[in-house]
Amino acid sequence: MTYYVTTPIFYVNGSPHIGHAYTAIAADVIARFKRLDGEDVRFLSGTDEHGQKVEKAARDAGLDPQAFTDRVSAEFRTMLTTLNISNDDFIRTTEPRHKAGATALWEKLFAAGDIYLGHYEGFYAVRDEDFYGEDDLTTLPDGTRIAPTGAPVEWVREPNYLFRLSAYQDRLLAHYEANPDFVGPAGKRNEMLAFIRGGLNDLSVSRSSFRWGIPVPNDPDHVMYVWLDALANYITALGYPAEDTALWRFWPANLHLVGKDIQRFHAIYWPAFLMAAGLPVPRRIFAHGWWTIDGAKMSKSVGNVVDPHDLVAKYGLDAVRFFLLREVPFGNDGDFSHRALVSRFTTELANDLGNLAQRFLSLIAKNCGGLLPEAGPRTEADSELLAAAEALPASLREKIDRQALGEAIEDVWRVIRAGNAYIDHQAPWALRRTDPPRMAHVLRVLADVQRIIATVLLPFMPASMDRMLDQLGVPADQRSFAALSVPLADATKLPPPQGIFPKMVEDTDAKS
Repeated sequence: MTYYVTTPIFYVNGSPHIGHAYTAIAADVIARFKRLDGEDVRFLSGTDEHGQKVEKAARDAGLDPQAFTDRVSAEFRTMLTTLNISNDDFIRTTEPRHKAGATALWEKLFAAGDIYLGHYEGFYAVRDEDFYGEDDLTTLPDGTRIAPTGAPVEWVREPNYLFRLSAYQDRLLAHYEANPDFVGPAGKRNEMLAFIRGGLNDLSVSRSSFRWGIPVPNDPDHVMYVWLDALANYITALGYPAEDTALWRFWPANLHLVGKDIQRFHAIYWPAFLMAAGLPVPRRIFAHGWWTIDGAKMSKSVGNVVDPHDLVAKYGLDAVRFFLLREVPFGNDGDFSHRALVSRFTTELANDLGNLAQRFLSLIAKNCGGLLPEAGPRTEADSELLAAAEALPASLREKIDRQALGEAIEDVWRVIRAGNAYIDHQAPWALRRTDPPRMAHVLRVLADVQRIIATVLLPFMPASMDRMLDQLGVPADQRSFAALSVPLADATKLPPPQGIFPKMVEDTDAKS
């Protein structure tokens, strides 16, 4: 079974920040989970490098646009490496393969009669690369008109090619009706439905007031509107317009993961473009929330960003990955706090998860010669804990498919808390004197439970959970959900136990 998951391609008008990291980590968790579940996964990320905003940023930096995008795109590649993101491909919209595919898509839409030459007159926000109607705008006391995003708008009148978006209103509504899970979360789906039902106007899909973009076929005075160009990346990365390549088997995408500010482009414009081209639409589009800091949205334009490289250097990679997906329900907004990160790490990673492993592994090292004990007769308490752990892959599968990543983590933590309660109640350190065989059986139950816990947490904290599985003697080729059905060999020699999560000290210089 194939599974195709994508991040949005990141816009290169500035350096990466925690918002980009959040999307990339979430997509990576989903991709890694699907691989552990035996699926044939394709995971795409990349950079969006055209448009008026990029042209301006390059000019402000004193660089040619291509040189500027080369530099910033490399920063995003480095971010993905720093975050241990397992993407299979990285596409740039300045690459020849993308330009060829986007051009082919334009030609397909034009030949179908869905693109025509007209003109656009209205309000345009350079920061958003988006057009707005009068009703969308707010007027500030100084007379400045701003979009709902806070971006200033300017009145634009220029000849444009337009896409017949209005012709796809009924088809979009029918698709939403037939596919209730097409857009998530539910509140965002309702927003998109309201937008469609409010009436769709034809969409400007070219610009003629600047040059940094893919030229419109047969009309070099125009470049493609950045969003038509950018959205095409999801199929150009699979070889479009060729539909007979090995990669095309991944289309339609199972999941486009996006930020809520770009959901409309993905949930309305993109499926309409695909319908016009005679191509299947994605199976699901999920919009996550924003991270704020001190209550304000992090933004490259505003300059209040948290650098993911700094976070990883300060706290460690897996602590950052865990915190971002644990702190708030995925899909909601959250306010970033250094104090909250340290608290989550100390309470849940070090005390709950790390301490559980250290307690029973130390007892195995001291009392069982460092050898994995044999499984013995199960008591009711043994069976209850093992059953809870064995249910984790299935319960997480359902939550991953809903992008309920925080709920998935909570499922695991219920078992971790149960494991800590079990070891306290069974007291294997006391059984060492009164009932050594029972002590060994309790330690084996804990080892089997911890193996499952570490395996299902591999997508969230791959490096840390690999080290934990090393300590449990799990061979590298047996770290999958299918392998959990094969018991570990009795008397496996375990390495000396080592703490996975070192003590973390709160940064007293941090604001929050």
